[in-house]
Amino acid sequence: MLKIGITGGIGSGKTTVCKVFETLGIPVFYADTVAKSIMVVDPLLIEGVKQAFGPSSYFEDGALNNRHIAGIVFSNPEELAKLNALVHPAVFRAFDHWLEAVDTDAPYVLKEAALLFESESYKMCDQSILVIAPHQLKLERVIARDAVTADQVTARMDKQFSDEQKLKLADFILYNNESQSVITQVMELHKQFLKH
Repeated sequence: MLKIGITGGIGSGKTTVCKVFETLGIPVFYADTVAKSIMVVDPLLIEGVKQAFGPSSYFEDGALNNRHIAGIVFSNPEELAKLNALVHPAVFRAFDHWLEAVDTDAPYVLKEAALLFESESYKMCDQSILVIAPHQLKLERVIARDAVTADQVTARMDKQFSDEQKLKLADFILYNNESQSVITQVMELHKQFLKH
């Protein structure tokens, strides 16, 4: 089965694009959502997090202590890299399990991941789509969606590859800029993927 990675910077609208693919019957694996859930269910990951960041990383009921972990990793790139080195392999394992259970009649699947290129998980996909949007539009979308400041959004953007870096790695580009139809572009890509 063809595996297509899909990514885009924060506010690019990649989740919206994925929803369009889903209406066409294409299964989508949402890596970022899965990453949050496996933090409390994957025993290998839980043990690794406790060893790396201390037993205070989890509450007694097994819930993740987000504040504790965020306090360590978000001001320290080395600690963030350590966390990513634990989380990414766990997400890869979850994707493999998901593939085993997914609808085998689907012509292809999508793996949606904000850090598709940064984590090198695009190498596990046959092709990749990059969703891009103008910088100002991305800022406005995230400010409205998350009720955060422009500076906070920019700080998050700075932790990801730039669109220029991603363009060098992507096989297909989808423009979510409010002047080109996302649905038309998705339909074109869908036709291409059906030919494989």
